[in-house]
Amino acid sequence: SISMISFFMPTNAFSKYDVDKNVSLGLNIDNLSKIMSRARDGESLIMKEHDNKLTLEFSGQSKRRFRTQLIDVRKSVDKEPSVQFDADVEINGETLKELVKDATIVSEYISLKATKDQFTIDCRGDSGELNEEHLSDGNSIKKIKTEKNAEATFNLQFLENMVKSCPAGNYISIGLKSNEPLKLTYKVGEAQITYYLAPYMES
Repeated sequence: SISMISFFMPTNAFSKYDVDKNVSLGLNIDNLSKIMSRARDGESLIMKEHDNKLTLEFSGQSKRRFRTQLIDVRKSVDKEPSVQFDADVEINGETLKELVKDATIVSEYISLKATKDQFTIDCRGDSGELNEEHLSDGNSIKKIKTEKNAEATFNLQFLENMVKSCPAGNYISIGLKSNEPLKLTYKVGEAQITYYLAPYMES
């Protein structure tokens, strides 16, 4: 697969969490996204599973209940990639968002490179080139830890979609290994989102 997402929310992020046993629920992400987009300010959400359906109840000035069919994903869910990354970078989320926006002006792909001293991006396209460097002791970089230099190229559209939900003020952790999948992690409240993105390889 080109990309993967792993979402973790601890039990203390819920006002009430009542689960008797471990259970896996398969959901169509497009259907779930459409339902969640209808949430209103000030509403609480109750989720219940029954008869192979998931009920999502929004409670505020009124109560609204959506029910969506569960799907069998036991055979189709891939495991998270097992990669020993050569470089780990923690960069300010807003900095990375702006960096990605800069890159979309000149190319559809972005090359990320990490050394012990700096984090660098390179883009080349028909309209021009972009090079941007962030030193390890700069304001945007919280940490760079490298076993050895790492560099890989990725699809910009996927990367842009991955970083856009990072809240202002948060840092994004990047795991990088030359020509291997990228690991990108950040917090949203109590939850943690992890993305994996396969590198772009010229055919």
